Amino acid sequence: MRTIPLQEAVEMIPSGASIMVGGFMGIGTPELIVDELVRQGKGDLTIIANDTASPGVGIGKLVRAGLVRRFIVSHIGLNPETQKMMMDGTIIVDLVPQGTLAERIRAGGCGLGGVLTPTGVGTLAEVGKSKIEVDGKTFLLETALRADFALLHAFISDYVGNLSYALTARNFNPLMAMAATTVIVHADNIVPVGVIAPDHVMTPGPLVDYVVAKG
Repeated sequence: MRTIPLQEAVEMIPSGASIMVGGFMGIGTPELIVDELVRQGKGDLTIIANDTASPGVGIGKLVRAGLVRRFIVSHIGLNPETQKMMMDGTIIVDLVPQGTLAERIRAGGCGLGGVLTPTGVGTLAEVGKSKIEVDGKTFLLETALRADFALLHAFISDYVGNLSYALTARNFNPLMAMAATTVIVHADNIVPVGVIAPDHVMTPGPLVDYVVAKG
């Protein structure tokens, strides 16, 4: 793990990259990294996240800047800008049930090909997907998700990248840390090894590539 400046961290991300972004309606989203993505104008992005937050908040900043080509998210209900761009055909939005989204990311991090879920059977969600019967019950095969980068927010990181999150800001961050080739974390606090009690480590250091100190 290396601690690097914000600008250098984002310079590693090319336009056209696939990126997982932690957070739930902006809570747990690395705002400083998102701001720098906008400043550097990294476009044509595929964003995998729970949602697109709201206008001008978190991932909503990427929407407003027109930097996203495709979203894989569980909902866009609180961001009318995303909705309009989807209706206009400016961006592609793949809507995935929230639990299914979390499991697809987890599967990607665990080296699995996908997961079986009954969610969506008999609805539009099953179109184009394989169906598998197990003990007489029908499941959809939902493929695993991985990304080039994961952009995460942590409350505390130690010097080797062990992370702890604040309350509900944890949300998708630990799963995404396992499912990306390169993991970049914005940490509010960076502390010596041993300050975070072992039982409080929610993402172990070997999963983290870079930590950006609070700007």
